[in-house]
Amino acid sequence: MGEKMGNLRRTHMCGDLRKININEEVVLMGWVQKKRNLGSLIFADLRDIKGIAQVVFDDTISEELFKKAEKIKSEYVIAVKGKVRERESINKNIPTGEIEILASELKILNESETPPIYIKDNDDVSENMRLKYRYLDLRKPSMQRNLKARHKTGKIIREFLDENNFVEVETPMLTKPTPEGARDYLVPSRVNEGKFYALPQSPQLMKQLLMVSGMDRYYQIVKCFRDEDLRANRQPEFTQVDIEMSFVDIEDIIEINEKLLYKIFKEMKGIELELPIARMTYNEAMERFGSDKPDLRFGFELKDITNIVANSDFKVFSGTIKNNGEVRGINIKGYESSFSRKDISKLENYVKTFGAKGLAWIKITDEGITSPIAKFLGENELENIISRMDGEKGDLLLFVADKPKVVFDSLGNLRVEIAKRLDIIEKDDLKLVWITEFPLFEYDEDEERYVAKHHPFTHPMEEDIELLETNPEKVRAKAYDIVINGDEMGGGSIRISDSKLQERMFKALGFSMEEAREKFGFLLEAFKYGTPPHGGIAYGFDRLVMLLTDTDNIRDVIAFPKTQSATCLLTGAPANIDSEQLKEVHMKLDLEK
Repeated sequence: MGEKMGNLRRTHMCGDLRKININEEVVLMGWVQKKRNLGSLIFADLRDIKGIAQVVFDDTISEELFKKAEKIKSEYVIAVKGKVRERESINKNIPTGEIEILASELKILNESETPPIYIKDNDDVSENMRLKYRYLDLRKPSMQRNLKARHKTGKIIREFLDENNFVEVETPMLTKPTPEGARDYLVPSRVNEGKFYALPQSPQLMKQLLMVSGMDRYYQIVKCFRDEDLRANRQPEFTQVDIEMSFVDIEDIIEINEKLLYKIFKEMKGIELELPIARMTYNEAMERFGSDKPDLRFGFELKDITNIVANSDFKVFSGTIKNNGEVRGINIKGYESSFSRKDISKLENYVKTFGAKGLAWIKITDEGITSPIAKFLGENELENIISRMDGEKGDLLLFVADKPKVVFDSLGNLRVEIAKRLDIIEKDDLKLVWITEFPLFEYDEDEERYVAKHHPFTHPMEEDIELLETNPEKVRAKAYDIVINGDEMGGGSIRISDSKLQERMFKALGFSMEEAREKFGFLLEAFKYGTPPHGGIAYGFDRLVMLLTDTDNIRDVIAFPKTQSATCLLTGAPANIDSEQLKEVHMKLDLEK
């Protein structure tokens, strides 16, 4: 059983004490990090959210106090009263390393069993154990720093948006299922038999309604939900910084968001971003980097050699081109000697995960060209390929031949993978870029129709509106993403505010007006009553905090995250429910496969 605090009241946090506090009587409370018993002296490191302070128990002060101190173990919760004094052996590794507290009173507030994980950074414990005992994992200084950084980032965003006349409005969590985008999480209704709510994938329709309402500038730091297969750094519930503005076009939104990003990076990292941030069209990003979220911290840009090898004797290239494919390559400049045939074989296996059938290669060595495909290429072809690829001695050229999507996916990911394997990305390098002029539609092979690249309310670029019915694949959107170091941090668009244009958009997506009204009727109805031109952006808040805290694991910046299979190891969610609860929501389980 723990003692009561009695008349002890905390005067300082453990990590706040310095030489200036010497000779002060203080009361500290926290967890015992570790204890060292030297016979007549006991040293204990006491930890709280602010840091660690060393406490000394001396048997010449009080035998009773010393005996109690002998009982304490790691993770015991204690209260200590004592005088701050100068420390004999200074610890330069901690801010409180010049002082210690000579204890005069000790209360053991709560005991602790031996924890199943160490409470220290870099403990090498499995992530499953960390998630199962998350409340212990969160005691680690690194995890507490991450959550404090998350809090501070949110505070900076709120302050900036408040200063710029944005109003924070909460939107509902129980909403209507809508098509397009990822799969909804569904919630059965007890009072409306057979009907379901959906948890919002984003507050998209609500924030547009707030613009119709005349709110002018809205924001929300909000939970969103997507029931999708989770890749690395995806969570089923995630946090979004949601922003919407009226009477604006692309330039207005980009301008205010650049100021917001400037403030975040200055206050969180001490980095002053260069404004305006560079821009690149979607087409340029794909052509050069094979990705609409290009990492600009290194080269290895894509080069198109399709016209050089269209009639080549190397059938892998020419045959692919005849079937409407293309051939592109990347030059791993100066690193030819870093890749053995075995290494290249591993790279080939890597690109196969993106649908590529293989990886052709050419090494330019001191002895000349080494390549299994050189014998199929004419001397002229080889020269032209090397010239197009800016090939020089010491370079490794890698090629993929396939449908454009596969080529872009394969090489776009491969350039990043190789940069990581070579460890050439500077840790503190920061490259931001706006990607603009996205396609409005993308073709869905499964559904055999065009779907919205972003969502059905994205405004086409004015000069492309006439192509909606005739050449939908050529229509560009008034959409933009902010990309930082190869990660999409946020994205948005100008929305359609004209009901006739919205009707044309629905038709282009294959919706009849009846279907559109059934799915989005409340929004279309609202649009009849005077809709301002409006647009916005949403940031992935978790990803932004990841970047600001230099972690590459999204679970490190979320207090209680889910696993890759969308389970919570701490609480056991999702869980079975009893038949009575099912009956209340008018449901029966059919688990037969």
